[in-house]
Amino acid sequence: MNPIKHVAIIMDGNGRWGIKKRKSRNFGHKQGLKSVEKIIKETLKKKIRFLTLYAFSTENWKRPKNEVNYLFSLLDNFLSNKIKELHSQKIKFVVLGKKKFNKKLNNLLNYSEKLTSNNKKLQINLALNYGSKSEIINAINNLKKKKLQINESNITRNLYTKNTPDPDILIRTGDRKRLSNFLLWQLAYSEIFFEKKLWPDFNEKDYNNILNKFKKTKRNFGKI
Repeated sequence: MNPIKHVAIIMDGNGRWGIKKRKSRNFGHKQGLKSVEKIIKETLKKKIRFLTLYAFSTENWKRPKNEVNYLFSLLDNFLSNKIKELHSQKIKFVVLGKKKFNKKLNNLLNYSEKLTSNNKKLQINLALNYGSKSEIINAINNLKKKKLQINESNITRNLYTKNTPDPDILIRTGDRKRLSNFLLWQLAYSEIFFEKKLWPDFNEKDYNNILNKFKKTKRNFGKI
């Protein structure tokens, strides 16, 4: 059976779920947080060490301003109310991406990272204002500044995920089959599972079904 160290998730479908329920897209985003909490709890139970959640991409700034502001207010509220609980559960919180938000949110993100920095039970990477192409360009520019050779190992060491193993599994909900500029370098040999359910409908049973399928998957990494 394949061991699982790292699961990455593209949490797609919140807005569509809200519209489907004859509510708003923002209502869908709020409900999606409940799925986040379920999956964190289940990840702890399964003793998986790393969980990366795609929360906001560099392209998501193109969305209506009221939706963007609501997403950040949800994040602000979630961390304000939950970060001490996450800390008590020995969860480490890490932001992947550039912190270009308002001062209050930036301070909260920095506080959350600092508070939980020594925790080792589970590391949650929140991909926020994240784009994989800009991450790779940033890594290459770092190598040029340091006058280091541009090769695979040096690029890997200069990514936002430098202290994180590559994902074993990528899950994308929402019935969309694309990577959307997410962890393009790191997903080279990940097993990818596309889930039809919209993110607020995704539950522990769905998650465990995917984990069990992965454990039975033959992984060759280019070999026979």
